Amino acid sequence: MITLQALFQFLEQLLSPQEFRDYCPNGIQVEGKGEVGRIAFAVSGSLAAIEAAARTGADALIVHHGLFWNKDPYPIVGSKKKKLEILLKEGISLLAYHLPLDGQQEIGNNWKAARELGWRDLEPFYENIGVAGRFAPVPVKEFQKKLENYYGHMAHAALGGKEMIASAALISGGAHRQILEAADRGVDCFVTGSFDEPVWDIAHERGIHFFALGHYATERIGILALLEKVRSELGVACEWLELPNPF
Repeated sequence: MITLQALFQFLEQLLSPQEFRDYCPNGIQVEGKGEVGRIAFAVSGSLAAIEAAARTGADALIVHHGLFWNKDPYPIVGSKKKKLEILLKEGISLLAYHLPLDGQQEIGNNWKAARELGWRDLEPFYENIGVAGRFAPVPVKEFQKKLENYYGHMAHAALGGKEMIASAALISGGAHRQILEAADRGVDCFVTGSFDEPVWDIAHERGIHFFALGHYATERIGILALLEKVRSELGVACEWLELPNPF
């Protein structure tokens, strides 16, 4: 059992949200009980995740995608009303860390994945959110298969580059537009979660390979690593809420 403020301070020190220009509030989004004995973790603060957290008796729910975004409408209606009702009734605190959990270099979505995929000479990419790195030359199809095995998700691919590759940039989630920055950087491949129609032509016109492995799949990495970090360093009971999302 720890206090909510102790949990908050631990997360703030670990994830350093002040270092990122985000478009949502990071940290405590909904304040619940002052004491935390069980924490649930999920990618997003969906109604399904909040209902599952309530069923498991969680005192806090930590997510990558929270409830509040800069361009959201102000009225608390519909599903947002239902989410807040459950959180407040059950005394569940909701904590969310968006870009800080993408860019953190130990457990974040991008740097952790790059290390586990065997990339070396890692460098920050795109406003310190993503990562770029190098690896031993490999056929592009072999690289794609390694990505699919790692993320457990089929890749939507635009193979616009050369057959043998040795460098890549990665930004998890909805970052397909940053293919242009990757092409300017001169890497062989750009890896992200989402895709859109223009990416196909951009990849072939700029001579770069593009891989989209799913927004959800690419952003399970950091929140799962955060669960293990909290469990090992704070000694609090933690539970993962696996709510599959194919997108």
